[in-house]
Amino acid sequence: MRLVFAGTPAPALPTLAALINSHHDVVAVVTRPDAQTGRGRRMAMSEVAELAEESGIPILRPQKASDPDFLAELTSLAPDACPVVAYGALLPQEVLDIPRFGWINLHFSLLPAWRGAAPVQHAIWRGDDITGATTFQLEAGMDTGPVFGTVVTPIRPSDTAGTLLVELAESGAELMVRTLDAIESGEASPVAQPPDGVSYAPKIVTEDARIDWSVPAIAVDRMIRACTPQPGAWTTRGDDRLKLGPVTLRPDISNLSSGEFAVGKNEVLVGTATHAVALGVVRAPGKRDMPAPDWARGARIVSGERLT
Repeated sequence: MRLVFAGTPAPALPTLAALINSHHDVVAVVTRPDAQTGRGRRMAMSEVAELAEESGIPILRPQKASDPDFLAELTSLAPDACPVVAYGALLPQEVLDIPRFGWINLHFSLLPAWRGAAPVQHAIWRGDDITGATTFQLEAGMDTGPVFGTVVTPIRPSDTAGTLLVELAESGAELMVRTLDAIESGEASPVAQPPDGVSYAPKIVTEDARIDWSVPAIAVDRMIRACTPQPGAWTTRGDDRLKLGPVTLRPDISNLSSGEFAVGKNEVLVGTATHAVALGVVRAPGKRDMPAPDWARGARIVSGERLT
């Protein structure tokens, strides 16, 4: 089939690569416009645009999907289908109607659970045991279209949003190719999503990622893993904002109050509503990531101090 692929960040790359290597013909890529990045705020193209450029595939970067020039260009490409992974913008109905078989979205949850922008983060934060990826027919509603297929994966106690998303991006790429093959052969049978089990996963921003030490340790652990690597879980020591990596549960230590430090030679503990957690890596303002014991020695942390 003739495909126009839509996507922007790194999690979309495995699917684009898989489609390039399939028997389907990727005739163009749609991605978000170049954006400022890094401390120097230089303009940079998206990860998807970089791969498309390396592969010699034409790139479309509409400011808005409703732009008349984009509509005309997409129509002229005459795609049979438009696979999409994390494109990052809503598509109006006039765009959805252009490809013969519509837009096929890869979403990183088991729909109808966790519709929205941050499904992997919310699945970890809320303590789900399993998650997965879903291919479905894109329609005007947010992640509401009929489902073509799913892959399922467990959520391990050590998973962060970053590690889990890498895994789902790879397995989801294979699912997308199988879905498009089935659509081409006429064997695809999309199934409407059930009305029960719907949940939503709005974008998690920096303000959401402040650690609350007054909740149970398992909730602190899940929240930090859900916010790793983005937007990054954080807490404060005095006027300093500290970014924290994943912690280790210490159910054997329950004599610390919420946010209270206990500093040892080889570990730094912090109290929660239940038991302590051992800090992993800490990033102080303007500094690099450091193992918690090294950071504590440099910052002269003493037992009894408190994070807020």
